[in-house]
Amino acid sequence: MKLERSSGILLHPSSLPNGVLDEHAYRFVDWLAAAGQRWWQVLPLGPPEGITGSPYMSPSAFAGAPTLVSNHAARVTRTDAEAYRARNTYWIDDWLDYGGTLDDQVRFEREWLALREYAAERGVRLFGDIPIYVAFDGSDHRAHPELFRKGEVAGVPPDLFSKTGQLWGNPLYDWGAMRADGYRWWIERLRRTFELVDLTRIDHFRGFVAYWAVRQGRKTASKGRWLRGPGAQLFHAIESELGELAVVAEDLGVITEPVVRLRHELGLPGMVVLQFALGDDPANPHLPQNHQEQSVVYTGTHDNDTTRGWWESLTDEQRAWTGLDDGDPARALVEVAWSSRAALAVAPLQDILSLGHEARMNLPGSEEGNWQWRYAAGDLTDERARSLRELTARTGRV
Repeated sequence: MKLERSSGILLHPSSLPNGVLDEHAYRFVDWLAAAGQRWWQVLPLGPPEGITGSPYMSPSAFAGAPTLVSNHAARVTRTDAEAYRARNTYWIDDWLDYGGTLDDQVRFEREWLALREYAAERGVRLFGDIPIYVAFDGSDHRAHPELFRKGEVAGVPPDLFSKTGQLWGNPLYDWGAMRADGYRWWIERLRRTFELVDLTRIDHFRGFVAYWAVRQGRKTASKGRWLRGPGAQLFHAIESELGELAVVAEDLGVITEPVVRLRHELGLPGMVVLQFALGDDPANPHLPQNHQEQSVVYTGTHDNDTTRGWWESLTDEQRAWTGLDDGDPARALVEVAWSSRAALAVAPLQDILSLGHEARMNLPGSEEGNWQWRYAAGDLTDERARSLRELTARTGRV
């Protein structure tokens, strides 16, 4: 897959003014088109975890989020339901056995695909996100216990986000069992993904090379062990059925040479984040001069603070080192991203609006106060669209 020079905005549908796929979703698409943007990037579309609201801890890797449905009273006929079941035989019974409802899945797909068609007609494509893992005791874990390891859970060792690592607690795959099954679960997962989006990011790509396993019951992820992942074999199995994969590898964190080799072997674009470009290491891949053409450059991701919030946390020396305009550092960093040689540039809507820490989407390692931010309907002004379109045109991304 080769990315064309373009740009887009990161906004999960839960951050729309009403948090659902109503008229504001369509207005956002109109605004993106007016602003010259060709991509709308979202976070995972599955049902969010009940307590934290995290879309990365969904009880289903296949179901759509009923919380995004705008009209729960919309009629679902028996014909609608039977047709949906016929298209989704691999996983739908697992979701229903878990307690999900068929009618809401029909409604979600109906609303999402109508929005996707509307966006496509206006030159806007949808960029999704796949968490590498599933929720502990979720529908997938219950339905396929033979595909998961016992006694150890997922996490990452200490990194920039957390001194004690991140203890995610997800079940880990038994890659030997996955291989014996022909990687069918993953093939069906990607098949479902591309029914909903045009391009997808796969979170924690390095976990396909080696992943951090933490003994179940530990309080932090600081102690664990690296185990070998499936490598290229998994992706070749998926490609053999689905064809060329429109996938971006989330290659952030502890990245080793084998991870880089796997991404190159598969021909997948990687990611760079400008907020990680601080420091005096000339080899830092996040520095603009080191960006690769086939990559996606972000001002920040959903796990970062907003650019203004990040800027306000810097020392005076660090601010001076960045060379960013201290009057509007968010706009300045968006300009750096759009000027990058990276083919695709993405900024969270919060950075387009120059919002501060109060608009942060997620603080890794914290279970409260995340996934709640929404923009106000009046934020999407014509002036902002014109300004972003001018920058997009000037940097060759329209």
